[in-house]
Amino acid sequence: MTESHALPRIVAARRTPIATRGRALAALTVEQLAVPVVRAVHDDATHVLGLPPVVADVVLGNCMGPGGNPARVAALGAGLGFDVPGFTVDRQCGSGLAAIIEASTAISAGDHRPRIAGGVESASTAPTRSVDGIAYARAPFAPAGWHDPDMTRAAEDLAEHDGISRGRQDAYAARSTHRAASAVAAGRFTDELVALVGAAEHDEAPRSGIERLLPRFTPLFSEGSLTAGNTCRVSDGAAAVLVMPGGPAHGSTTPGLAVRAHAVVGCDPALPGIGAAPAILDALDRAGVDLAQVAAFEIVEAFAAQTLAVLDRLGVAEDDERLCADGGALALGHPWGASGAVAVVRLFSRLVRGGAPAGTIGVAAASVGGGLGVAAVFEVVR
Repeated sequence: MTESHALPRIVAARRTPIATRGRALAALTVEQLAVPVVRAVHDDATHVLGLPPVVADVVLGNCMGPGGNPARVAALGAGLGFDVPGFTVDRQCGSGLAAIIEASTAISAGDHRPRIAGGVESASTAPTRSVDGIAYARAPFAPAGWHDPDMTRAAEDLAEHDGISRGRQDAYAARSTHRAASAVAAGRFTDELVALVGAAEHDEAPRSGIERLLPRFTPLFSEGSLTAGNTCRVSDGAAAVLVMPGGPAHGSTTPGLAVRAHAVVGCDPALPGIGAAPAILDALDRAGVDLAQVAAFEIVEAFAAQTLAVLDRLGVAEDDERLCADGGALALGHPWGASGAVAVVRLFSRLVRGGAPAGTIGVAAASVGGGLGVAAVFEVVR
């Protein structure tokens, strides 16, 4: 097995505030969200390394456009130079994590130049798409003849399939919200945030009085269990990290997160919410790590039902303190193409900024529309 100090490592990690579509970040385009984060990550890396990193590529996840290769636009806008290319990844809400995996893979394959990777989504400014003049919300996730539910419908189906009650979903959403509120009060998000002056300098506050509110939400489907309270809010935001080779041979003994292993899997597109579970198990197996050894999980909480279904398949308790310890997408929001990268930024804050000892293991994962799962295993190096 490759020594952890020789693996690709993340040495800087930042994100913008996250805001519900149409609110605090509604006036900012994909470019205006991505550029400050890319620039901040480059500046942070310059500070910790002692000199500016020579970036080989910028890799960003994005789902909704407007196209034009947002990663390249962000590289230029951040002032990295016209010789730095850009690569935009679309694995839907696993895109940000997939971008970080792509950057790590390039380094593992022998190109030992640093890369900036992450994701960005401006649901507020995403262009309207149409066929024959008829607007549509999303492209198909599966071809004709396959089940291709919208993600909300798929989460409701999964809740019914697994027998996950509204009570469990509401309790999970309340727990995520309380954890996020505690993190805000303690300032645990402060060092990872890039303030967007004139737009937003902090995340939208997690819903206050959540227990009082949750019973008031009506089901999204007749006699169903999903509500607006136990479902994430579609959001705007961006997140990025700097990935570089580790070890003295490449000039980096900087503390960070080594990328131990990763996995992308397929699952039934009718029940896409389960995808994170097999992806996590596959990635852990590749890393040679047991589930019990993981100190921190960051799973994209698109829906309480979907997250609970994943946890049930993993055998992890829904109130496990390792899981989204500072709250997740149910509390802060879900900027689709960025959320997988937000999960990695959160791991960086919890483990690296938080002072976890070398060897501590963290996992980031997302279930993805169309029946995919994306996961990566990280190890603290110091």
